[in-house]
Amino acid sequence: MLSKRKTLALAATALSFALLGACASVPQPTNVADTAARMPQLSTLNKLLIDSGLADTLRGPGPYTLFAPSDEAFKAMSPKALAELSADKERLKSVLSYHVVAAKITAAEVKPGNTKTVQGSNVAVAKAGPFVTVEDAMVQQADLQATNGVIHVVDRVLVPPKS
Repeated sequence: MLSKRKTLALAATALSFALLGACASVPQPTNVADTAARMPQLSTLNKLLIDSGLADTLRGPGPYTLFAPSDEAFKAMSPKALAELSADKERLKSVLSYHVVAAKITAAEVKPGNTKTVQGSNVAVAKAGPFVTVEDAMVQQADLQATNGVIHVVDRVLVPPKS
């Protein structure tokens, strides 16, 4: 028969192992690029980030805010336009960097107005109640935290102004 002290010690040890196991199954926060790569609804964006070389930037120290077009947003583009964009690496990088701000901006911190993108042009951001927009895109999923910033999933692919 075990003493009460030994029983409590065994119970505490078992609880510790259970908690450690639970912690191991929760994904640890990662950088913006790797966080986006984990999200099934951002598979097209992830491929294009890699192809353009922008994924390496988004693994840097940041901070970054990525307005991430969903796969549905890319499907709304004509297949020809998407193929042409994918084939032109310089234009691809320009379009994708137009979705990135070099600051961490959570949905609660959005202030209506313009903010400069990594691409160099400004994007208009706005907030009405719980709804956040960037240009004509609506944020569908906000505040996906990363170690070097935040991701907001949007319903449209943003195109920078012609220079």
